[in-house]
This record gives sequence, structure tokens and C-alpha cells, in this order.
Amino acid sequence: MLKIVVCVKAVPDPKEAGKLKIDPVTKTLLRCDVPMVLNPLDKHALEGALQIKTETEAHICVLSMGPPEAGKIVKECMALGADKGILLSDPCFGGADAYATAYTLAMGVQKLGEVDAVLCGMASSDGATEWVGPEMAIMLDMPVVTMVKEITMCNGEAWEVKATRENGYRRMRVKLPALLTVTRDLNMPRALSFSGIIKARKKVITQWNLDDLGISAETVGIKGSPTIVTEMCAVKNTRKVAFLEGSREEKAELLLQKLVEGGVL
Repeated sequence: MLKIVVCVKAVPDPKEAGKLKIDPVTKTLLRCDVPMVLNPLDKHALEGALQIKTETEAHICVLSMGPPEAGKIVKECMALGADKGILLSDPCFGGADAYATAYTLAMGVQKLGEVDAVLCGMASSDGATEWVGPEMAIMLDMPVVTMVKEITMCNGEAWEVKATRENGYRRMRVKLPALLTVTRDLNMPRALSFSGIIKARKKVITQWNLDDLGISAETVGIKGSPTIVTEMCAVKNTRKVAFLEGSREEKAELLLQKLVEGGVL
């Protein structure tokens, strides 16, 4: 049986992005006033795992790092069809950059034991670094393929995939265990079903903290993050808007004059 781990993240709802605030001391996002949703690209990673499960025998474990409230996102994944859900939650994990996040997740995967594949979205909507997946692969000593748009073969000791590249794609064969980061082109994620929600009520989320992972507080969260934000400032919009009056020809002539005066032409 294939053992697939899908890494997901609870992110601030993009529709409520205007309410996000920055902690002036830690320079990290304050998420408490914004509802959390499942990271959009991670939905495609989970759907990819679920489709593999329909083709071959597989066990899907969803792994996430976040505050206790992120548990509802893990539960949502279980309602969609994941077999197991694990939340890495500890105050020490707070404020982690991409590196510290990758390390914590990698330690979670390592604690699970032998796995065949790790799937995750190419990036998160609130960070968009695209670093977490590749960094996890290095820490787990796994081959990695980024920007996967199609999994063409998922049986045997190696998978065949298509990965997006500029003006085309690359066809690759990767030996398991491996880590894949996926794009939205991979599939169309399914919607929650009533039966899935009912079944998920019986599923229990496992929660692991710092001690469960057996790692030091110095290696996670803000303490384990090499990225340092030294200064932040609000960007002022200094652009001016001018409306041109007259007929179409007159407005075209005025626009041309202003472009010349501005040194554009």
C-alpha cells in the first residue's frame, strides 16, 4: 500500500486580506482577526493524492503546522477523503519562516516513518516563497520535482510526471520516495460532501508538539528562522491621475503631448 503524506496550510482567507495586520515587534502576520481557509494550491495536492487512491491502494495522511484553530482545516481534508490528520502545534512553532516551517514539517514526516510520497502545493497564498517543498526534500533526503502539472504514472518504484517550465513542460521519472510540489493545472479539486463531513466526525486529529517531535526550541519558530525582517514601512501612492477632455482625436493629441513631455516618447 502506498503511503502518501499531503502537507497543507491554513492561510488567511484571501477575501479578508484587508484585515491582516503586522506585529510591529516580531514583524510577523497577525492572523487572529482573519478567518483561516485551506491554502488553494494544497487543495490540488490533496486531490492528486485522492485520485491516486482511486487507481491504487493508498493511505493518505494530511500533515499541517499551525495554531490549534488550524485543526478545522485538517478536519476539512479528512472530510474530503484523507485517512489520517496530524497537526503540528506548539507556541514554539510560531513566527517560523520558510526554512523553520520546512524543518518542522520534515520532522513530522520523519516521525511518521516510511512514506512513499509527499505532496504539497507549489506555494502558499500568504507567503508564496515556493521554498518549503524543496527544503523539506533536502532535509528528508528525497528527490523533488517542483511545479508538477500532471502525474502520468503512479505505480511501481518510480512515478512519471509532467512539470511546468517556461513555454512548455518537462517529462520526468522520479524514484520513490519523492516529494512533489503541484500547480493548479494538476486537477480540479472536489467539493465537500455531506457524507464526507459526517464520516469525518468520527476521525480524530492527532496533535504533536515540540516534545513529540523530539527537537529543540532553538530550531523552530522565530528562533530557528534565519530570515530576519529589519524594517517595514507603508508604501505611499504618489501617482497622479488626469482626465483628458475633448473628442477622440483631441484626446489622442493631448495624450501624445503628455507622453512627449514626460519623456516616454
